[in-house]
Amino acid sequence: MVNSTEYVLGQSPEAARRLEIQDRHFAGASEQLLDYLKIRPADRVVELGCGAGMFSRRILNRLGGGGTLVSVDSATGLLEQAKALLKDAGPAKFEPTLADVSQLGSWLDGADVVTGRAVLHHVPMAELLVGRLRSRIRPGTRVGFMEPDFRAPLARVAHLEATGHTELAPLRVWATVINDLYLIRRISPCVGATLATAFADSGYRNVQHAYHEFPCNDLVIDNMIMFYDEVGETLEKLGIITRAECSKQQGLLRKVPLGSPAVWGTHVVCAEA
Repeated sequence: MVNSTEYVLGQSPEAARRLEIQDRHFAGASEQLLDYLKIRPADRVVELGCGAGMFSRRILNRLGGGGTLVSVDSATGLLEQAKALLKDAGPAKFEPTLADVSQLGSWLDGADVVTGRAVLHHVPMAELLVGRLRSRIRPGTRVGFMEPDFRAPLARVAHLEATGHTELAPLRVWATVINDLYLIRRISPCVGATLATAFADSGYRNVQHAYHEFPCNDLVIDNMIMFYDEVGETLEKLGIITRAECSKQQGLLRKVPLGSPAVWGTHVVCAEA
């Protein structure tokens, strides 16, 4: 996360539970990202925006006793949760670091790999960070991120709803709400969609890109419902949606047929500096 006062979602134990659910349905894409990065047992890996440590745990599973994971986050509460989760996670050295990831610090020194999952879309003008990162790391450093897209899938949902599939309306409402929230905070709800182009434009080499959608299953619906719990008060204060309407939408989401089309997906992008 960028700054604990700017992070658009929550930092509570309840928020960490949502992130744990998210880790489960991110599993395949997360492992693909780590495959692309070709992490070696003795690598020094710098993770931007570690949150409560679920992706960190996947990284540590790939490191050996000579490896180091530097996990950077500015949300103190989530960083403490990561420390607790990862205290016995494996032989590699774990270095939790309290810092603003947008201010590229000395914690980047010596990195073999720089990565992050669902972090760049919390950084205003994330493309600037992508370009500056390349100037700060050594040639050959492997860099990879996994970032969501809450925008493009709306086209399909809008068409289906407009042609009679009214049961999908709660998906459209949820996606519209999260887009409104992000745009008010001047952060991107779809940075993943243009990330490969940003990598190439800033001179990274060997850019790889994959896209994963998340059709509606129990985990996806639970994640959406918990989002309303997590930021409902903020949504009401910003005039996006009332708490009462959040509760109504949670009930409607529970009725969305499982297997309904995805209303969001995630982009996996990797390259070399």
